Amino acid sequence: MAIYALTGFSLVSLLSFGYLSWDWMKPSLVADVAMDPMEKSLPPAFARPPHIIFILTDDQGYHDVGYHGSDIQTPTLDRLAAEGVKLENYYIQPICTPSRSQLITGRYQIHTGLQHSIIRPRQPNCLPLDQVTLPQKLQEAGYSTHMVGKWHLGFYKKECLPTRRGFDTFLGSLTGNVDYYTYDNCDGPGVCGYDLHEGEDVAWDQSGKYSTFLYAQRVSKILASHSPKEPIFIYVAFQAVHTPLQSPKEYIYRYRSMGNVARRKYAAMVTCMDEAVKNITWALKKYGYYDNSVIVFSTDNGGQTFSGGSNWPLRGRKGTYWEGGVRGIGFVHSPLIKRKRRTSWALVHITDWYPTLVSLARGNLSNVPGLDGYNVWPAISEGKESPRTEILHNIDPLYNHAKYGSLEDGFGIWNTAVQASIRVGEWKLLTGDPGYSDWIPPQTLTNFPGSWWNLERLTDGLRKSVWLFNITADPYERYDLSDQRPDVVRTLLMRLVHYNRTAIPVRYPAENPRAHPDFNGGAWGPWASEDDAEDWEGGGELLKSRNKKKKCKICKLRSFFRKLNTRLMSNRI
Repeated sequence: MAIYALTGFSLVSLLSFGYLSWDWMKPSLVADVAMDPMEKSLPPAFARPPHIIFILTDDQGYHDVGYHGSDIQTPTLDRLAAEGVKLENYYIQPICTPSRSQLITGRYQIHTGLQHSIIRPRQPNCLPLDQVTLPQKLQEAGYSTHMVGKWHLGFYKKECLPTRRGFDTFLGSLTGNVDYYTYDNCDGPGVCGYDLHEGEDVAWDQSGKYSTFLYAQRVSKILASHSPKEPIFIYVAFQAVHTPLQSPKEYIYRYRSMGNVARRKYAAMVTCMDEAVKNITWALKKYGYYDNSVIVFSTDNGGQTFSGGSNWPLRGRKGTYWEGGVRGIGFVHSPLIKRKRRTSWALVHITDWYPTLVSLARGNLSNVPGLDGYNVWPAISEGKESPRTEILHNIDPLYNHAKYGSLEDGFGIWNTAVQASIRVGEWKLLTGDPGYSDWIPPQTLTNFPGSWWNLERLTDGLRKSVWLFNITADPYERYDLSDQRPDVVRTLLMRLVHYNRTAIPVRYPAENPRAHPDFNGGAWGPWASEDDAEDWEGGGELLKSRNKKKKCKICKLRSFFRKLNTRLMSNRI
């Protein structure tokens, strides 16, 4: 098959020209600095529980940070990472809800029933209420807990809201993506509503403010009103840099030389977010928190390549189980780290933050057995070996089965048509359909040829359902070893079988018409009552008898709220 030209370079020439000659074992473009001798004198335990700031960005690609060689300016992230510990063997999930659920619970998504897709706005679904969340554990340890930004863990009833799941305060959106200025979100034609909430109320008065700035300002306000003598946990889940691609014009102007329009807007959003992190860091110092603080920075999944993101030189993109979808940007910045200014290759997964942060807070983990995460603070702070040796990326029994997969291909122990992925030691196995399997260089050209994007997928993935890679030796997933090492394939398939035996049923109910914003004053928000919530959790539909009784009343309310919403929208415009 012919390889499409890319402004004079073919795929082969791109690989040989130096894009993939980057030394994977030393990827940082910021030189590591030797440890300060004074750091050796730090006590083994902190004098008091540290303030914890967890910053999560949305859809930021692996390549889209300065210290990974990006053309995007991120001076704040570069400096914080250089002065802290860069996590270069750090894994997240390929899409939004799974990463957030695993962060908040410390459990793989097969253990919360959220192993398929995301929580949709109209689904009667949310993070299982029997799960003890990270902020709840920190509250138990005496922390003040605050969330700013994107929730995306369900909201169909009030018990699902952030303020009912461990956060003292909340300002942000409940759904997956909203307009950065108007906070409107459409879940299909005509199914639109406002989504910015203050606590459990709709924050109509905040419309028009760019969310990245709004969230950073809220963090500063929280810090200004709290005492640094009391421990605080702030979870900052930026909407940035998820679509829609929106940014203040002055940031876009910085990248006016970029020919690719999507990349230009995306770059502006990343730099804007970087400045927001700068303002948060400045507030920590201004109000006296910084010296006893731990800042964790993480992305939630790989970048979306057709929306300006780049995971180069990794394979794949958001929504896939290739490294480009699950290897994240991550670092920890803190004066409390014993061995600063270095790169860590310790294996870390997003589930590890739960036990790590609760342990730092001197909280009690004895009453939350069965966590899938590990306390990785010694690995981060002291450079010790990570307690983690494997990661279950996921097992999704509902995802479209691969056409050429079978139980026979899985040695009679695993149906390779099922989408699944696992890493054990240096080996990574994928079965089923892992998603788009291309390598995409940074989209800096005006007309990046879309047909070239799928070249590898067309030539390599037509009749396969099993892939095996030595990720340590081959981080770009170029050399499939499944045929050469059937013994390793079988061993990892057995691990999938082991995990699958512990999985709970998938929670993915049908959408419910009662979720329509027209029934909620024009805004997205809880719609289920305590009486009928149980009827919806199973099949996602109201009982017919109840539906008939409420039908007439609902029609009248829908008409009223539609008119009211039109007036409100016209006033905001």
